[in-house]
Amino acid sequence: MDDERSSPVTDQHEETTPLQWLEEDRLHEECGVFGIFNHPDAAALTALGLHALQHRGQEAAGIVSFDGEHFHTERRMGLVGDHFTSRPVIDRLKGDMAVGHVRYSTTGDAVMRNVQPLFVDLESGGFTLCHNGNLTNALTLRENLISKGAICQSTTDTEVILHLVARSEKRNFVERFVEALLQVEGAYAFVGMTNKKLIGARDPYGIRPLVLGRLGEAWVLASESCALDIIGAEFVREVENGEVIIATKDGLESHRFVPKNPARLCIFEYIYFARPDSIIDGRSVYDVRKAMGRQLALEAPADVDMVVPIPDSGVPAAIGYAQESGLPFEYGIIRNHYVGRTFIEPEQQIRQLGVKLKHSANELQVRGKRIVLIDDSVVRGTTSLKIVQMMREAGAKEVHMRISSPPITHPDFYGIDTPNQDKLLAANRTLEEMREFMGADSLAFISVDGIYRAMGFDGRDDDNPQFTDHCFTGEYPTRLRDREGPPQQKQLSFLAEVG
Repeated sequence: MDDERSSPVTDQHEETTPLQWLEEDRLHEECGVFGIFNHPDAAALTALGLHALQHRGQEAAGIVSFDGEHFHTERRMGLVGDHFTSRPVIDRLKGDMAVGHVRYSTTGDAVMRNVQPLFVDLESGGFTLCHNGNLTNALTLRENLISKGAICQSTTDTEVILHLVARSEKRNFVERFVEALLQVEGAYAFVGMTNKKLIGARDPYGIRPLVLGRLGEAWVLASESCALDIIGAEFVREVENGEVIIATKDGLESHRFVPKNPARLCIFEYIYFARPDSIIDGRSVYDVRKAMGRQLALEAPADVDMVVPIPDSGVPAAIGYAQESGLPFEYGIIRNHYVGRTFIEPEQQIRQLGVKLKHSANELQVRGKRIVLIDDSVVRGTTSLKIVQMMREAGAKEVHMRISSPPITHPDFYGIDTPNQDKLLAANRTLEEMREFMGADSLAFISVDGIYRAMGFDGRDDDNPQFTDHCFTGEYPTRLRDREGPPQQKQLSFLAEVG
């Protein structure tokens, strides 16, 4: 995936997502990847897989297929279902192998030239690649490549890998790809395709997820197991951290490009990003989120009448909280899943409606009640403020807040769209100041050790952390090379894309 927050190219006239201001107080995973090898309905199955991964990115989608002679590509802005349910579109994507991508970008960077999969012609043939994550030395590599004559066509760090592969002098493609991987740092799950191979790779820490599946004689790679489920594929295993996996007509190959070390998956996959019905490292995401709610109830009980989730992401934790505390679980907030994307301009009067466009109070349930609201995280805190206010306006007697993740005090640089540190509520206010800002009667977060206990550990191993948890601890597992040197020039081109 790409991270235009640090991109060297700035697009001045590109279309922003309507009503994107409604989502500014949520974290966003920035990509989902999918690939399939040796199936006659490769493109159709890829479209289904991307549909299952739609929660990982809603701004753009793309598929590239290969029919034995030619590569075919369809890349579109918008949702998978807006474009890839059309029979003519799928019929144009011929072949028995395909890769696909869903994308979320930051404001101002949702343009066609950044939509993946990216495709290049190499000496050995075509190569297409898509990426979930973020390379933390992409700017450094990009500037070096440009100084040697490289021509960059997008603002994505994924393109850096294509250039590194193209410039490698190794004998075969796998060696060239591995040489490229050894030059990049950060988080990545790559799915790519040549005219003979389906390729997957995961970074040395396994920060971003990638799974391997089987559908008859076909091999499948995907960001999450839910994408295997939707096409009826069998889960085989996780792609290991530091592993390149290759599917060919001769079978499956595995190459380790760094020594094997314990993986450190991003902890937010369990807290928020992965779909609840996915399985990661043998753990049910849904069960883990309920366990987080149970641990939260142990650490921060509330003297209330009912437990109310902030839908949808707060629901599993709220169920666990209610089960552990013995309190009734009620839907005191109803989410509107059909908020239009273009039906109205975000004028100030509409902005003041705030969260009501997406959430409505279930007044008969909350009126006169003491309630505890359960959410999975707090970023800027503006959504929490509005929901607490909405509950009071609906007649709630008391409104308490409980959060099933620790306070987010540091930004992410591995493929999650987080604000700068000065915009993170928990980085700049005490617990009491956050409570006052939200207007809640009380506020509590689960502890860092509590998150680990919910996942079956005694607590966090500070010497060898089990997960990538820098948003809570400030401990980044890799170097942040692009942020270590002097300020980078942010704009290398005046190219603007319209429409």
